Amino acid sequence: MSGETSEGDAARAGPSAGFGDRIAQFVELLRGTDYENQPFRPAADGPLASFDHPSGHREVDRYWVNAPYAYVVVTYDRDASEHQYHVVEPDVDEFTATLLQRVRRDIRNPLLYRDDADPTSEATLRAELSELIGQYGVALDNATFHTMAYYLYRDFRGYGRVDPLMRDPHIEDISCDGYDLPIFVYHDTYTDIETNVVFDREELDHYVVRMAQRSGRHISIGDPVIGTTLPNGSRAELVLGEEVTPRGSAFTLRMYADEPFTPIDLIDYGTFSVEQMAYLWLCIEHNKSLIFAGGTASGKTTSMNAISMFIPPRSKLITIEDTRELSLYHDNWLSSVTRQRLNEGTDIDMYDLLRSALRHRPEYILVGEVRGEEAITLFQAMNTGHTTLSTMHADSVQTVINRLENEPINVPRPMIQSLDLLLVQTLTRLDDERVRRSKAIGEIGEIDQRTGELDYANAFSWDAEDDTFDRHDSTLLSEIRRERGWTQAQARGELRNRERFLRFLSERGVTDYRKFTALVNEYYAHPDEIIDRIDEADADAEAEAESGAVSGVGLGTADADTDG
Repeated sequence: MSGETSEGDAARAGPSAGFGDRIAQFVELLRGTDYENQPFRPAADGPLASFDHPSGHREVDRYWVNAPYAYVVVTYDRDASEHQYHVVEPDVDEFTATLLQRVRRDIRNPLLYRDDADPTSEATLRAELSELIGQYGVALDNATFHTMAYYLYRDFRGYGRVDPLMRDPHIEDISCDGYDLPIFVYHDTYTDIETNVVFDREELDHYVVRMAQRSGRHISIGDPVIGTTLPNGSRAELVLGEEVTPRGSAFTLRMYADEPFTPIDLIDYGTFSVEQMAYLWLCIEHNKSLIFAGGTASGKTTSMNAISMFIPPRSKLITIEDTRELSLYHDNWLSSVTRQRLNEGTDIDMYDLLRSALRHRPEYILVGEVRGEEAITLFQAMNTGHTTLSTMHADSVQTVINRLENEPINVPRPMIQSLDLLLVQTLTRLDDERVRRSKAIGEIGEIDQRTGELDYANAFSWDAEDDTFDRHDSTLLSEIRRERGWTQAQARGELRNRERFLRFLSERGVTDYRKFTALVNEYYAHPDEIIDRIDEADADAEAEAESGAVSGVGLGTADADTDG
């Protein structure tokens, strides 16, 4: 990988011992010279990184992931008929590699004894590097200084070799399968793609241990497998050594966007239709419990997080997770995460957290994933009037029911009746592109007295042939209508108003989760005023379209600073 360096890299890339001794002598001779850190000037100092295309490869994409230092080049190998992902970082020659190796050793103590709130911040690292270079008396050009600063920050504060991959907003998963094997990533454009990032045995073992330590966990040969959350919110599955994974230490990182997806995002991506979202909004508001089911990477947790933005303001909400994934903009929200202790204290699992949650008198409970004994408590909570949202690995409504009724979950069939909705999602291929779709939204009915089976019916289903969503009769909507005392016309009108509201936000690109939640809360408080403003905006837009002008009308103050 161009420009890649670490302590192990520097040792391999460095010159002979004699050359290193000459550097040390030169450093001692000139010790004490002042060095002034100058801002990086791309026009005068760059470029820092260069890239040579592999033979037979054609470049198809290039973009920054950490400008002006690191970028990505995607090439296409015609012979192999596959894309390849190349991380390009600042170039490092032998002199810089040797000097960087010495700086890594000398900079640790000054950082440990600094009084800064964050001794490994970028500004602090640059200041210490500048002081060390001055002490060494080495004459550096500005490009070399900033190259060294980049690698120091990347390895001290960032995520080392994987840091550029974690900065790429197009990457969802990063997979390392063992020693001396190329890392693979899941890219939202090129799907599964091989990278030029490789770890040898010593580096990979060290990296896995360091990742565990950064997340506050311990990993060892005696306890070689952990799942954890990294400081940046990514979910990590780490394995150390060859006992469990014969090809060596391994890790998989699941990336999450800094800003969670909203229902508008899911509508824009085609995962759900506007009609489905309006239906789910009414169900969430009226305390209907649901489970999102689907395979790995089908978007279950993402959808649950988005749908939870419809929870009415001020409602008491508790989330229970193994690793922190959910992100909400809700005033009355208690977030809880399981805990594992190896040497001291006690483990706190999802069952413990769920039992505790019920004592907090929540109105809504969100559980990251149902897979064990906590399911019984979750369904007991449903039976006592709590609204619950959760996820499960399953590919159909019937499969969810079968998993709930059998080992290791064992929920009695009569209790499953308290569940209102099952949403099945799928990750599939459509027109040579991987997409996520809401495959079915099923409503759970009563137990059939003749067969003893649990009845269910689809309120919506996805037609894969033309990529559309079909709407069917809904028992839940009739139930909500009776609860509210609405006539048929009032119920249809309320559903239509919410569809208009969501379509209005989609057309205006309101995808910031804070602004979206604020507007939903405003709808709860003043629904008639919101619909009146939409009517006015539509009328103005129609008039302006006829006159050739561009509409800039929004819903009010919450819409004024919306991105897009």
